[in-house]
Amino acid sequence: MTEETALSERELQLLVLDVNGEQHEVITEPRRTLVDVLRHELLLTGTHVGCEHGICGACTVLVDDRPVRACLMFAAQAEGARIRTVESLSRGDELSDLQRAFSEHHGLQCGFCTPGFLMLAEGFLAERPEATKDEIREVVAANLCRCTGYQTIVEAIDGCAKDRRRACANLCDSKEK
Repeated sequence: MTEETALSERELQLLVLDVNGEQHEVITEPRRTLVDVLRHELLLTGTHVGCEHGICGACTVLVDDRPVRACLMFAAQAEGARIRTVESLSRGDELSDLQRAFSEHHGLQCGFCTPGFLMLAEGFLAERPEATKDEIREVVAANLCRCTGYQTIVEAIDGCAKDRRRACANLCDSKEK
């Protein structure tokens, strides 16, 4: 074994990541970002790389149900956590209610920022299902979009939230009968 080989072996580590409900073993450098591992090792390319400084939000994923900038987190930090990417939202060819709302309300144009907004919204609505439009507007300001002007994104998230609340109320009503 050469000194170079020994050095490179010491610089790699085995990670077990829970991504979208599946366990993945990844051998990577300790300083590799979560977004790079998701895209290049696990081939989950829905998570986009934008600014690589945590400003734009294109790389937003859920880690233990909370929105996180995957470009600012080392993959090693995510070991033991539940990671969800935009690929987790749909079931096969069937879009999630949030994805449908983005489409119906024209909450996307070029689509580059859309995965980050979807994951930000998914985490936010899970925590705040009764969110007002003002609260939604404040949350989406954390991500950057150069195309939509944000209003259609706010409308999409608000529409999805209202539909979810209606469905929950209908379910509660049917259980009471």
